[in-house]
Amino acid sequence: MRGSATDPTPTPGHRHLRRTAGPLASAALLLPLLGAAPAHGSADSSATRLQQAFATAAAEHHVPQSVLLAVSYLQSRWDGHGGAPSVTGGYGPMHLTDARTAMAGAEHFAEGTEDARGDSARAALHPDVAQPAGAAVPARLRTLPAAAELTGIPAGELRTDPAANVAGGAALLAAAQKELGEPLSADPAEWYGAVARFSGADDTATAAAYADDVYDVLRTGEERTTDDGQLVVLAAQPKLAADTAQLERTGLRTRPADDTECPKSVSCESVPAPYAQFGTDDYGNHDLGDRPASQRIKYIVIHDTEGTWDGVLHLVQDPTYVSWNYTIRSTDGLIAQHVKAKDVAWHAGNWDVNARSVGIEHEGFLASPDAWYTEAMYRSSARLVRYLARKYDIPLDRQHVLGHDNVPGPTAATIPGMHTDPGPYWDWRHYFELLGHPFKRAGGKRAALVTVLPDYAGNRPVYTGCTAKGEPCTAHGSSEVRLYSDHDVTAPLIKDVGLRTDPTDGVNDLSSRVSTGQQYAVADRWGDWTAIWYLGQKAWFQNPREAPTAVPAKGLLVTPRDGLESIPVYGRAYPEKEAYPAEVPAQSVVPLPYTIPAGQRYVAGDEMAGEYYYAVTFTTDSHRVVVGKDLYYEIQYGHRVAFVRAADVRLEGSAR
Repeated sequence: MRGSATDPTPTPGHRHLRRTAGPLASAALLLPLLGAAPAHGSADSSATRLQQAFATAAAEHHVPQSVLLAVSYLQSRWDGHGGAPSVTGGYGPMHLTDARTAMAGAEHFAEGTEDARGDSARAALHPDVAQPAGAAVPARLRTLPAAAELTGIPAGELRTDPAANVAGGAALLAAAQKELGEPLSADPAEWYGAVARFSGADDTATAAAYADDVYDVLRTGEERTTDDGQLVVLAAQPKLAADTAQLERTGLRTRPADDTECPKSVSCESVPAPYAQFGTDDYGNHDLGDRPASQRIKYIVIHDTEGTWDGVLHLVQDPTYVSWNYTIRSTDGLIAQHVKAKDVAWHAGNWDVNARSVGIEHEGFLASPDAWYTEAMYRSSARLVRYLARKYDIPLDRQHVLGHDNVPGPTAATIPGMHTDPGPYWDWRHYFELLGHPFKRAGGKRAALVTVLPDYAGNRPVYTGCTAKGEPCTAHGSSEVRLYSDHDVTAPLIKDVGLRTDPTDGVNDLSSRVSTGQQYAVADRWGDWTAIWYLGQKAWFQNPREAPTAVPAKGLLVTPRDGLESIPVYGRAYPEKEAYPAEVPAQSVVPLPYTIPAGQRYVAGDEMAGEYYYAVTFTTDSHRVVVGKDLYYEIQYGHRVAFVRAADVRLEGSAR
């Protein structure tokens, strides 16, 4: 949720093949074969070392190899991350957690950054925030010490050696199976309860959602090359039916039913954000509304928390603080809902976007590339977004599923303080695959539009500012591509005049970056370089044919209508003055310090009427939704979206 472009030294805190499995083995001796891939060369070759580690650990601890592989996939997609911990202090392919190394929660809303409410009709909201102290460490954050005790393997080895890490995970699964009184069976169907316990969840709903995901992976199978070049394969078992009755014997609590707005395929609990009055004519931490009856919900905004789960949930329950609709936990994908979709949360720093959006926080840190997200969290988030998109008719594309870093500053003064999460390390390509809307080539090689689509793992631009000393960030896969003023890596970076600073390679500096899934109009081509229209400029990025960072696309473009030398760009789509009733103060419609010169083209999203939600009092009797006659187009202008008046532009191209 945070990460200011003005911070000079940001603080950290910010494919598969379907195979049919053979009959289940009946003897422990055959356990290494369960779920294993057909041989891809020598078992001890460097490219299959990890696959062999799963086989060895499965045989030693009498756990079906397929179960071990599927649990690991849901935790880490089999990646080792070079021994670096996840956002919750989880290590290695099995995501064994050690809370002593978990990152300390940073302040979620630092002084001098964006006003999350983003409503210029009200004073900026910058509350003092205190983190909770002395909280007990839950068992889900202490699985690595438990694995060390079971195996006798030193904790340091469990953190850094993938084979040892897999062995530790196998030992934990076997121990859970024994504690449940279940046999160390060769049948993967008989391990449902142990898998549920492995999640670390403390309630049956969350544990079941996790186990269901693991068994979904078992049924579909997976094949992937990991971040260190290991080929790992899990053969599909499409007819596998888990013994879900084991869940009743896990001893986990049953969570009381609530009225959360979540799909049935996830675990979701209610942790309400308080709508409370305090001080003099002040209240928090959201506004009551009547969406979608009074306003259409058009956007879903993806954030990262810049803090750990327990601390962040403490903050959202503070009425003097800001709010968002949902938070998702990294270890197991548990979702907490804080604000109903009908109400307006204060999360995006732009009141117009807040009034038309749902905000989702993900446990994570922008400026810590190796503080990785689990597959469980990605999948849970994708299911929630699919559910919201269906319910509110929100298109699944990058002009409706926004990062917080794509939300425009509502006014010129707010641009430098707008937040930059979830940042360059959020895997948008994988996320949209999970959403069921993967980004694809959709045009000829001379198409007028491109979709940004680098290979996440291989795309590793250099960033600085991930430590207090401003040193280069750890080399890591990224969703973002750097932009230059000419077709030359020594050329100056593109400058964002709204930031009022020179461009840098800082991890929080969005001046010269495009992100996976974003679409832009092609301005020029030169060899392995492509130019796009970006922030009113011609911006170049490397796009070699053998390893493209963007693919052809189709869509609608806007360009200044004939006779205009340039047109203004806006950070919010507010109604014209004449639309406001007497009891609602008219909001100014002031352009940002950007323009679109004649001849430039930008990709258009929705056409929408100017709209303003007036909500400045605790009681709702004065709340109004003002809708004007002026129409706007949302456009992909720079790294962030923006708005232009429909009367100022003409359309080119065809609908997608």
